[in-house]
Amino acid sequence: MTTKRTDSSNIDFQNLVKFLDADLAVRDGEDHEFYHQFNSIDMLKNCVVGYSDDLAVGCGAFKPFSEDTVEIKRMYTDPEKRGRGFASKILNELEIWAKEEGYSRCVLETGIKQPEAIALYEKCGYIRIPNYGQYIGIENSVCFGKVV
Repeated sequence: MTTKRTDSSNIDFQNLVKFLDADLAVRDGEDHEFYHQFNSIDMLKNCVVGYSDDLAVGCGAFKPFSEDTVEIKRMYTDPEKRGRGFASKILNELEIWAKEEGYSRCVLETGIKQPEAIALYEKCGYIRIPNYGQYIGIENSVCFGKVV
């Protein structure tokens, strides 16, 4: 797999996010609109797309969260390509990029109905942290953090 650093204007990134949103609409059910409002991709400047045999198979992004922290957003891997390390490679590329930009920490939110995502983040060294920001008090949200 190869990765490409880009921004949210990249058509492959946009198409993968459409698949992500469709998947999350099913998983989140009636909670989807609440979560969806925090996932606009319009202004994302730091996006990574993963390619296998020239096909876009996964993506992720980050956005500034605080002076030293970024928030990982829009992580997705094509279901037929899962289990092959693509998501780990994309996440690692995001962490490297964030560090290059002067950030020292990543945070993220995922849902309890996304066990694959939880397993990925734990495998990649993320530690569960108290829910932050708009996720405080949201029972279906799980937040993680990692020093990079």
